Amino acid sequence: MLAQALDTQFALDVRAGLTQPEQKTLPCRYLYDDIGSALFETITLLPEYGLTRADARIIEQHAEDLLDCLPSHLIVAELGSGSGAKTRTILQAVGKRQRALYYPIDVSAAALARCAKELSPMGIVMPLEMSYLDGLRGVAALRAPGQHLLALFLGSTIGNFQPEAAIEFVDSIRQVLAPGDALLLGTDLVKPTAQLLDAYDDPTGVTAAFNLNLLGRINRQLQGDFDLRQFAHVIRYHEEAQRIEMHLRSRVYQIVSIRQADLIVDFAAGETICTEACHKFYREQVETMAGAAGFRLERQWVDEEWGFAENLLVCR
Repeated sequence: MLAQALDTQFALDVRAGLTQPEQKTLPCRYLYDDIGSALFETITLLPEYGLTRADARIIEQHAEDLLDCLPSHLIVAELGSGSGAKTRTILQAVGKRQRALYYPIDVSAAALARCAKELSPMGIVMPLEMSYLDGLRGVAALRAPGQHLLALFLGSTIGNFQPEAAIEFVDSIRQVLAPGDALLLGTDLVKPTAQLLDAYDDPTGVTAAFNLNLLGRINRQLQGDFDLRQFAHVIRYHEEAQRIEMHLRSRVYQIVSIRQADLIVDFAAGETICTEACHKFYREQVETMAGAAGFRLERQWVDEEWGFAENLLVCR
């Protein structure tokens, strides 16, 4: 039933995005099926993409500092956990104080299975194949009296939201949490344009394959007939908006049919589909966003090598 429900929403979102009058779009969350998740794991190993290593360095160096800022009796829930690789250090730190209880939340069954297998030695792992907020609400409902919730939203996923939507999403997390709970939020910082372009368009073509797999997913799940060879991976950076975008550009004029979305759509030569927009932050903007969403920015740890921040937001 879950897979069927997701496919129905997938079809609705594909239809809505590809019928936009000015710029065709596809929601970036659909990049992460089992194939997409595996490709993204490979991206994190590329020398050009330093974000994941920066994220991991901060957690490795400051996991104990993080827990010193929080109450005892913690439950850890991670939104978009993937394989949970970066979370191992946090769970090890929690395990020094109590039996770790960890809820990875993701829509990829394969990523959750890997997460459960690799992190079970760290404590009790309870995977939830659900959307971010539905999963977090489920965890909050299961907590026992006296337990506090640490939600993790690592990487740079918050940058995939438009600025106002990012505040709304962080506020939605705040509504699930209670006083004494906290959110550890990863934010990629503004950096030189050339560095960003290399990170999102690596010379080995892994990011291009990751992007094009979204069309392959539509073919597999929604009976589309995209010819992936007729689309090219393109990156654009908008400096004033602090936003880098991934696009798929049609090489020729073509018509595509997607049966399960009840859609026939044409593409002009050179026309693009925007598949991801990732906003970058200045450090002070994170504090502003936290305050607008009802949090207090308790601590901010920055990796200067890449330009990335982990931000501990505490419920007011």
